Amino acid sequence: MTEKLSSNPDTQRQMQAVEENLLRIRETIRKAAEASGRKEEDIRLLAATKTVPAEVINHAVSLGVTYIGENKVQELCAKYDALDTDHCHVHFIGHLQTNKVRQVVDKVEMIQSVDSLKLAKEISKACLARQKTMDVLIEVNIGREENKSGVLPEGLIQLLEEVSTLPAISVRGLMAIPPASGKITETREYFSDMYKSFLDIRARKLDNVTMEFLSLGMSADYAEAIAQGANLVRIGSALFGERVYPSKET
Repeated sequence: MTEKLSSNPDTQRQMQAVEENLLRIRETIRKAAEASGRKEEDIRLLAATKTVPAEVINHAVSLGVTYIGENKVQELCAKYDALDTDHCHVHFIGHLQTNKVRQVVDKVEMIQSVDSLKLAKEISKACLARQKTMDVLIEVNIGREENKSGVLPEGLIQLLEEVSTLPAISVRGLMAIPPASGKITETREYFSDMYKSFLDIRARKLDNVTMEFLSLGMSADYAEAIAQGANLVRIGSALFGERVYPSKET
């Protein structure tokens, strides 16, 4: 897909901002990676593209962003045909309802938000019907928040063992969103706990569980996530600017 320049001045400004923001983000990733004993290329930058127009996403892809992630099924489906999927990996990173799995599995390479055996079984069923295997991450509710999805830490191993036996699914790692406390020391502790779980599960060498991806950190805390061991960070507003949500008619 050849990128076309937008004639919309607002879109042009957003594209220019993406170029500038991406340079800063990559420098931050480089420094955080080196401080943790790794290289910049060891860290995967995933652009969280909720509310971002397809042409702006494609511009980011043209600049070398190779992972993008959508949060909403309806938005993913609306944008999908316009995305430059030949040059990026598309992930689903939001809460996924079982009745919407079939709309997603033919559009993404990975679902980062598997938090129950019920959801995993539905993904397995849908992928078997399409003769494909879906990479998944197990989402952990590391902060035990009632309003967030994710398996509780004490149920993680059991869920991993159950999901790993399902056909057409490959468990590739873990994902978490810590509580937004505003205190970096608390956030650091959550990230550290996730990294310990990541290493512990990797050491168990469970069948069909590779523990390649540790998806932690967003725009406000991705440098700290990298410092604590994350190798995939999900960045939205720091790359694309503050999200603009469609206004609702009253």
